[in-house]
Amino acid sequence: MKKLLDRLGGTRRENPETPDSGYFSTMFLEREEETPTLVPWAVRASQLQARVVDPAEGSAKFARAWNNDRHTVALSEGEMQRLTQYLGFVSLAPDREVIAQDEQGDYLLIVLEGTIAVDRVQPWGGRARLGEARVGDLLGEMSLLDAGTRFSSCRTLTPCIVGVLEAQTLDRMMKDDPRLAAVLLAALARRLSLRLRQASARLSALLTSSS
Repeated sequence: MKKLLDRLGGTRRENPETPDSGYFSTMFLEREEETPTLVPWAVRASQLQARVVDPAEGSAKFARAWNNDRHTVALSEGEMQRLTQYLGFVSLAPDREVIAQDEQGDYLLIVLEGTIAVDRVQPWGGRARLGEARVGDLLGEMSLLDAGTRFSSCRTLTPCIVGVLEAQTLDRMMKDDPRLAAVLLAALARRLSLRLRQASARLSALLTSSS
């Protein structure tokens, strides 16, 4: 979150004097001494053999997903057209790892068709299923916003169509069209807040059952 605020403010804090709380330092620690591998979308798209989707088709699918999402702000037709111009649209085959755990990414994905598994890879190699992303769901938004490493691994379960927003494109949107950038960031913040509430509720239930 601090990195996101620094990004919006145009600055990056170095060597903060005040340490994080024990909870955040243990649960969400970013180990600065380790340099994660940065995988740009262009590289990942090549690895996935992603096929470009016609922009008109992709834009129509995105508009339907956006308008059916209660976490988004209603946009005019012109605003929606401007927003989709910042996105790329591709189709993906099943059993393709679109996001790898512990790498550093510069893009988020918006599921427009199909289903994508979200797994947490365990130290011994097992995979714990965290959920499945479907139409309208976002993947990789946390790393896009805070430049941190990917928390989970995401793999297509079916043929999929996704929208792609890259970090440098988001930066350009914030400069050239601040209103659209604010609307998009508000939608991301609402989703992240909901996810945090759900995680807190699960943690509370676990603590209650173990006491």
